Amino acid sequence: MVLMICGIDEAGRGPVIGPMVICGILIGKEDIERLRKLGVKDSKLLSPSRREMLERLIKGVARRYEFVRISPEEIDRERERRSLNDFEAEKFGYLISRLKPSEVYIDSVDPNPRKFMDRIFQYTEHRPKRIVVENFADRKYIPVAAASILAKVERDRLVDELRRRFGDFGSGYPSDPRTISFLREWKKVHGEFPNFVRKSWETLKNI
Repeated sequence: MVLMICGIDEAGRGPVIGPMVICGILIGKEDIERLRKLGVKDSKLLSPSRREMLERLIKGVARRYEFVRISPEEIDRERERRSLNDFEAEKFGYLISRLKPSEVYIDSVDPNPRKFMDRIFQYTEHRPKRIVVENFADRKYIPVAAASILAKVERDRLVDELRRRFGDFGSGYPSDPRTISFLREWKKVHGEFPNFVRKSWETLKNI
């Protein structure tokens, strides 16, 4: 019987522009070494072209994978009533319920991984035999690294589509001067911010 292992990670937690994407991937234990040999590692350590190449290979190896795509509007709505950490814990729990792994490895979005794990368990009835929740898990565990690549590539596609429709807004992160300039000009021309930005971010209040 194949031991089924799940990795979960997200992309796009911090930007002011665009969605957040969470990915859960299900692989067999014997697939870990195969992914390692393909060069799978934390998506932040890979070039965009390398990530896209690995995405195709990972999808060919994975037994299953699922995405949760979260729009800026949904993020803003949920933040009115609870923390972003709690909202993400619900989505992580949803993926565990869907994939039903024997083991799960998760990149914690909370500085306190134990606290984040307890939150996740509030949102899933499936109890894996082993669960590992750590900060920077995408650097240590191949299943999480694979999920980070799929999440990053999927989000990049969604953001590229926004750029094609609305123009170059830079990286979409609050620290990017091009992003701030784009948002300031949009507000000046349209009188309000577009629906593809996170209006609950302090960035917009400052503008």
